[in-house]
Amino acid sequence: MDLEVLKTSFPEALSELVLDRGQPVARVHSAQIHTFLRACKEDPRLQFDFLMDVVGVDHLGQKPRFEVVYILYSMPLNQRLRVRVRVEEGESLPTASNIWASADWAEREVWDMYGIKFEGHPNLKRILLFEEFEGHPLRKDYPTERRQKIPKIEEVP
Repeated sequence: MDLEVLKTSFPEALSELVLDRGQPVARVHSAQIHTFLRACKEDPRLQFDFLMDVVGVDHLGQKPRFEVVYILYSMPLNQRLRVRVRVEEGESLPTASNIWASADWAEREVWDMYGIKFEGHPNLKRILLFEEFEGHPLRKDYPTERRQKIPKIEEVP
């Protein structure tokens, strides 16, 4: 992938652009993440038509605390791009589900496990844990010994 395309097209959005083991990694400012992701899909020079995954990272003790990583793939060009954006606790990111449908469940998982909200998401609710679960278990400060009572499921006649 030609990193110059990203550098020249998005100078205000990028805070860093590096190669990590041959794969381009773009660190993007949170205010421009939605515009950047949309351009990655729609720009004919990039053609990132497939969102492989959205993952969360907890950098406990750092500011901003959380990071969301979007893993993009261009099927026509056979190229990958990791897009990283930092977000502070209590802040949210715009949803990417209106760009790639595959962001729907991945963003729900990040919200469920880390508590990072995605504004505009059509159905942001727990996906792995029950609705009454308190907390977000992949946060580094979540107590490992904490146990919560699983509610009984009422039988439907």
